[in-house]
Amino acid sequence: MALQDIQLIAFDLDGTLLDSVPDLAEAADLAVRSLDFPSVTQAQVRDWVGNGADILIARALSQDILIDENLDAELVKQARVRFDEFYHQGGHRLSHLYDKVKSTLQTLHGAGYKMAIVTNKPSAFVPDILAQHGIADVFVDVIGGDDFPNKKPDPMALNWLLEKHQVSAKQMLMVGDSKNDVLAAKNAGCHSFALTYGYNHGEPIADSAPDFVADNLAELLDVLAVVN
Repeated sequence: MALQDIQLIAFDLDGTLLDSVPDLAEAADLAVRSLDFPSVTQAQVRDWVGNGADILIARALSQDILIDENLDAELVKQARVRFDEFYHQGGHRLSHLYDKVKSTLQTLHGAGYKMAIVTNKPSAFVPDILAQHGIADVFVDVIGGDDFPNKKPDPMALNWLLEKHQVSAKQMLMVGDSKNDVLAAKNAGCHSFALTYGYNHGEPIADSAPDFVADNLAELLDVLAVVN
């Protein structure tokens, strides 16, 4: 099955285009240890990301994907501030694009697709990361996790893109790695293309029933029948 009518493609960032866990884990670990909480590992953080920085840092303080309901709200706020500081100071030096991401984005851009970033990552960090990896110029919109009141899986950002670009839901494709991405697509009524290699809380992405499942972003070119 190929998609012939797609005009707009929305991409998640972390776990889809970019492996950012090493930097996120370093910042989370430094933040919680600065508050005398136990250290966290990359393996733990890999299962905790995807719902935004506030939830990530609360999970790190809780040492669990299930947030400790007794956590003090002011403590979480303080830890989030420290997390942002450490993440910024790290310069995203440990993050890297996944295989064939850059070439695939360039091919889609050259084929005339409108492309946007829709991530739950704090918006302040996103432009620099895109520029650092040489992919900023292929996106017409960049939406971070605090640009709208609701994050994915809420379809608010996707609905905004549909309205802005005057396309129907069936003309938009959401590309991501987590059930939040797939659910956001379903809630917006658009198609979904999901990667197996990202961050999905340790669950197979196929369990979320996306329209397409792939091991590499380059498979998107086949789905869209784009000649590379």
